[in-house]
Amino acid sequence: MEEDTFPVLEVRNLYVTRSKDLVIEDASFAIHRGDYVGIVGPNGGGKTTLLLALLKLLPKEKGSVRFFGEDIESFSHWERVAYVSQDAVNFDTHFPLTVRELVALGRINSTNLGRRFNQDDWNAVDKAIEFMGISNIAGRRIGQLSGGQKQRVFVAKALVRNPEILIMDEPVTGVDASTQERFYKRLSNLNTSKGITILIVSHDLTAVFCRMSKVMCVNRAVNVSDITKDLDPNKALRWAYGEHFHFVFHKHTCQRMFNDE
Repeated sequence: MEEDTFPVLEVRNLYVTRSKDLVIEDASFAIHRGDYVGIVGPNGGGKTTLLLALLKLLPKEKGSVRFFGEDIESFSHWERVAYVSQDAVNFDTHFPLTVRELVALGRINSTNLGRRFNQDDWNAVDKAIEFMGISNIAGRRIGQLSGGQKQRVFVAKALVRNPEILIMDEPVTGVDASTQERFYKRLSNLNTSKGITILIVSHDLTAVFCRMSKVMCVNRAVNVSDITKDLDPNKALRWAYGEHFHFVFHKHTCQRMFNDE
């Protein structure tokens, strides 16, 4: 069977517990190549738990998770999947690494430990840095960066090994609105120009409905909807946030549902 005939990520009847509490219940969904998925839901609803289970960083109670048609229990090509965690930017600010050196760490995997970097490695590093718009700070120490700069550095580190799926857990927490907007625009470019499948946990609901192709609502159960002009955001979001939830659209530079440009 050709790989393009099945989803890049397929989840069936997934149950996940943490501290003996059921956090994800009977989740089933499929993500296809080139999807840009916004993962939303109330705090404590299970978004991070779901991602950790998908990445085999947290054991599942039952159900199946398949990347590129292969069950995660036997899946070994994790270089095809990149992950930026919630706490990626929380590091010792005195650690003596430059931006370029930190991004280069993304090239290290189980097959090249101890090998000296070659020109192809450094070309990939510089290409990822350029794509994320941080060439001007490539020589700076990581402890000198702003929050928005750090986030772009860690995305560059994830991109440097040319993944096919990029998974991010709240990568823009704690930065101002204009920085968030620039970050989401860059991800849109990444999705459209490179065809990378993106899943991102976000509290910016407007960004999700403006820029992304699917919305995944998580609150113990999981519901995935295609974002089209016919989709009512309030109806989709009340599924996770409750019947009294009301979505208020704020000013945003949009590309998908709303045409401000």
